[in-house]
Amino acid sequence: MMDLWAFMDSVFYELALFAGVGIALGTMAEMLVDLFALRILVRKRAERRARRHEAPGPPMAVNALAFAVFVPAWEEADVIGGMLDTALASYDGDDVHIFVGCYPNDPDTPPLVRLREGSRLSLVIVDRDGGTTKAHCLNNLYRAMLTFEARRGRLFAGIVLHDAEDVVSPREIEVFCGHIDRFGMIQLPVFPLPDPKSRWISGHYCDEFAEAHGKTMLVRQALGAALPSAGVGCMIRRDVLAAFAERSAGTPFCEDSLTEDYELGLRMRDMGFTSAFIEEADDGEPGFVCTRAYFPSRLRDAVKQKARWMAGIGLDGWSRLGWGSGWAEVWMRARDRRGLTAALLLLAAYLTLLLALVLVGARLREGRSLPVPQGFLASLLSFNAATLIWRLSMRYFYTGRFYGYGKALIAIPRVVIGNLIAILASIRAVGLHVASLRSGRVHWDKTQHIFPQNTP
Repeated sequence: MMDLWAFMDSVFYELALFAGVGIALGTMAEMLVDLFALRILVRKRAERRARRHEAPGPPMAVNALAFAVFVPAWEEADVIGGMLDTALASYDGDDVHIFVGCYPNDPDTPPLVRLREGSRLSLVIVDRDGGTTKAHCLNNLYRAMLTFEARRGRLFAGIVLHDAEDVVSPREIEVFCGHIDRFGMIQLPVFPLPDPKSRWISGHYCDEFAEAHGKTMLVRQALGAALPSAGVGCMIRRDVLAAFAERSAGTPFCEDSLTEDYELGLRMRDMGFTSAFIEEADDGEPGFVCTRAYFPSRLRDAVKQKARWMAGIGLDGWSRLGWGSGWAEVWMRARDRRGLTAALLLLAAYLTLLLALVLVGARLREGRSLPVPQGFLASLLSFNAATLIWRLSMRYFYTGRFYGYGKALIAIPRVVIGNLIAILASIRAVGLHVASLRSGRVHWDKTQHIFPQNTP
């Protein structure tokens, strides 16, 4: 028995060392991003204060440009009606035409879209049964837009991407009109709606997007790295999308990619186009012009969604996109692809904690003194404990910035839920990647959505 406990002590030490070193390195890299972001936020705050004393400029011309809105919809009967009604109301007064892509083997979604078809909205039936991929649906919408433009004799200025569950900001087009002359792609913040029925599963998306779009995107932009598209709340200039289409036989969206939106954003920089992430102040929640939506509320759906992101960004992205050029680009792409490595380290950390509890329990039962980490391991654990406090404070700060600091307290324990989902998603992501390598095809592994009854 003593040999068994000695072996378990050795396993604990090796696991703790592996997880500790990996987490320490990752945390130091993340703290560097935190420091960059805090500096940016301080500067932005000073700029906002300075603008308060300036005379207001002329109002933006909202109706000067026309935009096409692409909404892919595969089995979205539960949400598409409410989404389109809300979007049409939000776009009131804007020169916007919505193209909704539905599938011939989806009996429920197309009739709901057809009820709303008219001068501001077109139903597009995809050329194959669903689900194919989201990119394939978007390419069908692109071809339908070309036909529409030829018929009316006027080109759209840009294409806006949205999903079937999105709550569209009424000021979205105003922001795009104000910046389209300078940028080939504009990404607005995406902030999940808090789901009172799923504070832990759906709620953890609030915390993660608060950091991703309240911190990381600002740092990427400041460093000059490529800005990934979120696939929603994103505008791509008409000539830019045409350039993508010209390079790929009329299909601007990569149909063999699980994350065509992310990939499009990175390829923008490689092709020499400029992108921008724009935080435009707004009177409504959460204080910025943004896209809002409910995210998955069930563990299974959250794992499915994050597995697709991990497989597309963390595995397929290595071979499809490379590492770019320049230290900032390499750093950000490496950071994007850390999902599987981070999940492995988290799994090792939780196994270490579980093993430590077992060993402590055994020693207490046998009346032996408890082991105390010594040397390098003790220093490593102390460092990780101290930096954990920093990271949790950053999670609290960014969640509180957009959702209120009272509600942000739950973001701290929700980190454990996010870690669990990441570990499970990494296992599924490897399976998705292997399946795509064997078949040579990718599948639209979508999740079910809900739409708010009373939009904010």
